[in-house]
Amino acid sequence: MKYSILITLMLSASALLATDKAQSVDTAAIEQTNAELSRVKAEVAQAKAEAALATTKANEAKKESAKIAQELAFVKAEKEEELAAAAAAEEVLRKNKTIHISVVGQGVAPMNTSSPAQAYALAKRAAIADAYRAIAEKVKGVRIDGQDTIKNMMVQRSTIRTYVQAMVKNADIVETTFKEGLCEVEMEILISHSDFAQ
Repeated sequence: MKYSILITLMLSASALLATDKAQSVDTAAIEQTNAELSRVKAEVAQAKAEAALATTKANEAKKESAKIAQELAFVKAEKEEELAAAAAAEEVLRKNKTIHISVVGQGVAPMNTSSPAQAYALAKRAAIADAYRAIAEKVKGVRIDGQDTIKNMMVQRSTIRTYVQAMVKNADIVETTFKEGLCEVEMEILISHSDFAQ
């Protein structure tokens, strides 16, 4: 009986020790879980802060974009007004309308001609070519290339080159005058919208 009590006590003590050990293991697992939970909460809080910062930046970008769009619309409206004013000031070629262009070309007779008739013919030809160039300038515009060479803060060479490239058809000579070696030719042309609608 002594032994049975002793055995019972020993069994009770070992059961108590096992329960205490299990409780200590469970406590360590709980502490580890709590630590992981705290770390996850910190990461979530950091992610929320980053998301709030990103939202703030996105809102600022939207405001900036709206401001730029408003400025762009304002500039576009100004340009459209300028173009409308320029179109109103200039004569514009519209459908079923014609524009009358009149120019005067000048040509000089060369000094080494064999006769006055040859001088007149050459001066007239030069004046006609000049008139064609003037018409082409009015219709197509003039392309200008400029170049300056500067050395030691002084202009060494300045070059300006102008040229026109156009096809001129149906130009009429209105009047030709020849006086003292200078020939002037007045030339005119009527341009319609269909000439450019090809």
